Amino acid sequence: MNRRHFLLLTAVLLTACGKKAPKHSALPRGSAVLALGDSLTYGYGANPTESYPARLAELTGWAITNGGVSGDTSAQALARLPELLREHTPHLVIISIGGNDFLRRQPENETRTNIRAIIQACKAAGAETLLVGVPGVGVGAALGYPGDHPLYADLAKAENVPYYANGWSQILGKDALKSDQIHPNAAGYAEFARGLTAYLKENGWLR
Repeated sequence: MNRRHFLLLTAVLLTACGKKAPKHSALPRGSAVLALGDSLTYGYGANPTESYPARLAELTGWAITNGGVSGDTSAQALARLPELLREHTPHLVIISIGGNDFLRRQPENETRTNIRAIIQACKAAGAETLLVGVPGVGVGAALGYPGDHPLYADLAKAENVPYYANGWSQILGKDALKSDQIHPNAAGYAEFARGLTAYLKENGWLR
């Protein structure tokens, strides 16, 4: 190998090493995706066509089922999940649940157990999972500075699933993006969908 070829090969290798390999395989347009959650997924505070799953479907081209039910706890979402998985056979499940558990002061260990069971049921059905952090109830939230409850980061690490952090917290920390203290408005849902889309692209689900 002459010097020119050596330098060319070195440049190629350095370029390859500088690029991060995508963490996930891209999902093509039309892929079945399930958004599981409560009122934040349902789109409370906006029209159905303005919910985050509807906005995300527009941005990704995926066939997204809105599996959000206002008022649902993690236990109720877990109970609904088997039928949703059978009916829609999703390639990806986006899990955003737990807010009503926190508001009703349900035991944290029960919420952890339920969300862990949701993740494991999705995996058993052959679906990839994405865990979305939900703000906890505390002084910060009361003062308008919400932050994800710590259990989401813990569960994502323990179950080895990707975690979209602070998406809702960033939206609910801005009055202009809220319909009330705990729900976004149409602009808030659109902003959340854009942020989630950027995360999906960064991690390889979208090209």
